[in-house]
Amino acid sequence: MEYLIGEYEAKLDTKGRMVLPAGLKRQLPEAEREGFIVNRGIGKFLVLNTRKSWDKTMQKMAKLSEYNRKHDEFMRRFMRGSTELFLDGANRLLLPKGLMDYAAIKTDIVISCRINKIEIWAKEAYEALWENEEDDLAQLAEEVMGSLKDVDDE
Repeated sequence: MEYLIGEYEAKLDTKGRMVLPAGLKRQLPEAEREGFIVNRGIGKFLVLNTRKSWDKTMQKMAKLSEYNRKHDEFMRRFMRGSTELFLDGANRLLLPKGLMDYAAIKTDIVISCRINKIEIWAKEAYEALWENEEDDLAQLAEEVMGSLKDVDDE
């Protein structure tokens, strides 16, 4: 499994293209060949998926039933606007206008890596996430991670 790290600020050009940051591109050697899939995040941001990550998600989605109303609605909403993207010669990706509108992305963006996902946020929305950030990361870590025990920790 690939684990991605980094947080990058970037600007879109007038056509809605973003340059894939060099630090992120180094972590994605297959990106030029395989491309990406961009879709709506669970929230007002976009998710840039590697082909491998997208395929794993689709395997999970394929287990849902289109005859179950909630499953069907979720699949439809999740897939809405999903688009295959490839880097151009200048290492840029063209973000679809409909997805940019969904995430209120204009020009300034933050590209934030989270395990195996790449989130693309409007800079203002990303900064707003942290306005009310809990000051005590130690307490949050205890609540979220405290009950997990890894074999490697023993």
